Amino acid sequence: MSAFGPLILDYCSDMAVAFQEIDGPAGVIKLYTAGSAKPGRPIVVLCHELPRVAAAASELDGAYPDLCERLAAECDCFVAVGMLRGTANSSGDFSAPGWLADLRVVIDHVATLAAPLWLVGFGLGGAFALREAVDDERVSGVASIAGPADLTEWLADPSSVLQRCRKSGVIKTNGFPSDEREWAAQVVGLAPLKAAEELDGRPLLVMHGSEDAELAVGAARALAASATSGSAELRIVPGAGHWLRADPRVVASLIGWIERHS
Repeated sequence: MSAFGPLILDYCSDMAVAFQEIDGPAGVIKLYTAGSAKPGRPIVVLCHELPRVAAAASELDGAYPDLCERLAAECDCFVAVGMLRGTANSSGDFSAPGWLADLRVVIDHVATLAAPLWLVGFGLGGAFALREAVDDERVSGVASIAGPADLTEWLADPSSVLQRCRKSGVIKTNGFPSDEREWAAQVVGLAPLKAAEELDGRPLLVMHGSEDAELAVGAARALAASATSGSAELRIVPGAGHWLRADPRVVASLIGWIERHS
C-alpha cells in the first residue's frame, strides 16, 4: 500500500493512471502525485478549475496527470492534485467551504517535509489557492492562472450558476444546497482581490490569456495590482484563451517562476 493511501487505477488519456484515495471531510478525495518529496525541494499543490461543460466533472481527473509529471520532472519537485468534492467521483458536492476543506486535507497530506509549499490554481481554483494561502502560513507563494478577481457579478444569479453546476456534475445531491443565496455568498466570500492584498509580500504569479472570452484580462491586472510590496508578476499570454493549463508558454513560465523562488 502507498504511504499516501490505497492505490486505484483510473483510465485517463487512453492510459492507466494511478490515483490514490484519501479520507476527506465529505468522504473520498482522489489524489494524484508525481515526483519525489525531498527536503528543501518544492512541494506544489494544484487546485483545479470548476468544471463548466455538461458532464465534465467526471472527466476532470484526466486533465492533470501530464501536467503534474512535467512539473515534477522539470522542477525536481513533488506535485499533487486532489480532485475536490464533486469532481472525478470524489465524494460530496461543490461549495466554497467544502473545496477549501478538501484542499486543506490535500495540503496536510503532502506537506510533511521542511520544504517550500506552492499553490497553483486554474480558473476558479485560483481563488481557492489565494484564500487558502491567506489562512495557511506554510504556503510560500501562489500562482493564479486565468483566475477571477471578484466573484460578485458571476454569482448575481445563484440559480443559474447552480443549474450549470448540476449539469457539469459537480453538484449531484438533490436539494443541495439548502440555501442558494448562502451558498453563493460563500463563493463570493473567497474575495480573491482581498486575498491577494493579504499575502503579505509572498510571491504571486498571475497569468491570463489576452483573448480570454470567459474572463476579461482586467481581472489579472487587478489581482497583480492588489499584491503588496511588488511581489506579483503579471504575464499576459498573447492570443491565448481561458484554458491555459496545456499552453506550453504557461507551463514554461510556471516552471521558471517556481525555480526562481525555490
